[in-house]
Amino acid sequence: MPTAAELPGSAEEPSSKAGDRPSPGGIPEATVARLPVYLRALYTLAERGVGTVASEELAVAAGVNSAKLRKDLSYLGSYGIRGVGYDVDYLVYQVSRALGLTQNWPVVIVGAGNLGRALANYGGFATRGFRIAAVLDTDQAMVGRELGSVVVRHVSELEAVVASQAIAIGVIAVPAGAAQAVCDRLVAARVTSILNFAPLVLTVPAGVDVRKVDLSIELQILAFHAQRRSAERFGQFADPAAAEA
Repeated sequence: MPTAAELPGSAEEPSSKAGDRPSPGGIPEATVARLPVYLRALYTLAERGVGTVASEELAVAAGVNSAKLRKDLSYLGSYGIRGVGYDVDYLVYQVSRALGLTQNWPVVIVGAGNLGRALANYGGFATRGFRIAAVLDTDQAMVGRELGSVVVRHVSELEAVVASQAIAIGVIAVPAGAAQAVCDRLVAARVTSILNFAPLVLTVPAGVDVRKVDLSIELQILAFHAQRRSAERFGQFADPAAAEA
């Protein structure tokens, strides 16, 4: 997926102590944010037929230091075996269970444009604990078309779809001008987990979790690092402010 969590690059760990606050499951939020990264690395190892992995190897694959990884995994009750490492399949199960991925979460995608279609047609969700239960759009030309395993329905059916499919997660893939209204309807229908692709900060009540994916921001961050590398390569900084950073 271009998956929430698995969607672009890794964010820098917050410098404040906020990341040390425990989640409702008793695991620090900073650890929760790293678990999908560990899971992605573990899936890669499993696909290669690797049965056990040392903490150092898994840490390198995940881009963290091994001490942090071992501490994170200890919250799951997984300590590995000295001289052997972690059992890959069992660790996949432990991390998946902690993230709530041992069941299939029904997801509704609102917006059947290019992004919505790409998400609906992505086959990797099913093996990661998510089921695309419905895709909604306002465009009558799209309504009735098959996307992935579902048929596009009109957005006027949003509330009925949420109720009938027991939707757990809503994905907003509509233009910015329509995003807040869609979000409000999802919240009113009692969807409390939302993934937002619209270039807009959504306003939601307490108790609703929103994850925002902004590809332009990620590209801008990459451009910053590319600029620094380019300047260092030629022994100078194009921007004096960058040289002082």
